[in-house]
Amino acid sequence: MVHGANGDDKIRWGILATGGIAATFTEALLTLPDAEVAAVASRSIGSAETFADRYGIPRAYGSWAELAQDDSLDVVYVATPHSAHRAAAGLCLEAGRAVLCEKAFTVNSREAGELTVLAADRRSFLMEAMWMYCNPLILRMLDLVRDGAIGDIRAIHADFGIAGPFTADHRLRDPALAGGALLDLGVYPVSFAHLLLGEPDTVQATAHLTPEGVDDTTGIVLGWDGGALALLSCSISSDAPVTASVTGTTGRIEIPHGFFYPDRFTLHRSGHDPEEFRLADVTAVPERDSLRHEAAEVMRCLRAGETESPLVPLAGSLAVMRTLDAVRERIGVRYPGE
Repeated sequence: MVHGANGDDKIRWGILATGGIAATFTEALLTLPDAEVAAVASRSIGSAETFADRYGIPRAYGSWAELAQDDSLDVVYVATPHSAHRAAAGLCLEAGRAVLCEKAFTVNSREAGELTVLAADRRSFLMEAMWMYCNPLILRMLDLVRDGAIGDIRAIHADFGIAGPFTADHRLRDPALAGGALLDLGVYPVSFAHLLLGEPDTVQATAHLTPEGVDDTTGIVLGWDGGALALLSCSISSDAPVTASVTGTTGRIEIPHGFFYPDRFTLHRSGHDPEEFRLADVTAVPERDSLRHEAAEVMRCLRAGETESPLVPLAGSLAVMRTLDAVRERIGVRYPGE
């Protein structure tokens, strides 16, 4: 029974890891009146205590296992590099904790499958932190597409690139940390295409690799037997527009910069003036807004006794990981231990 099951109690969160995304997510949680950040863990007790002091978190642990064993927690947010997702999320699931695990869900589909089986065995909640899928405007776009607003989808375009430069010792270039553009950035364009069309029937890809053997820049073409294509790209050495568009037989939808946490998009239809859709409640930090929607969905699921979210189903996360595996196979990127 979740602490918040009576509808007025707070959901108690544990934060596993203390990096940038953990900080941003914690800041989002602190804006939710029905959430309490009760504990944080790092492999370094000093890092955990510094994070706890920064955000007023009552308990700090110097190991993941201590956090996993904290029975006062309703859910743990796993914010490690994705190379550690399998181990960290698995530790929490084994201990009976519900888990929200950052994206990319794991390093590969094998690890993702192991986590989903473990969650099912423990009857524990598990969700990939694909915040894009919880954004109200993305859900509105999806409804429009499903209602036929642009006809049959023929092309999806999406990109995500950051300029860097990143030195050779940075985590984004470290094969041991599953570095490269694809799992950190490319997961967003791929997940966007999956949201609209499901798992592709064909996967093509090419990439420029770093000297360390991870992808610096990757181009992806996904195909579906119905005739739709997705043209996607990601890079850790170029500042991309970070936009997306969906083109159909009778119109298109364009999402501006920050397509995975949008505050607006434009619908273009033949014979009609462009129609702009905007979020009603937008703050100065749109990333935090989307994380708030993600956290709210997790808490709704916990109160309802659901073991996965209908917005971010585990089958979808597994399908995305299979596509990412296929891309890496085609560009020749393998991580240690695979």
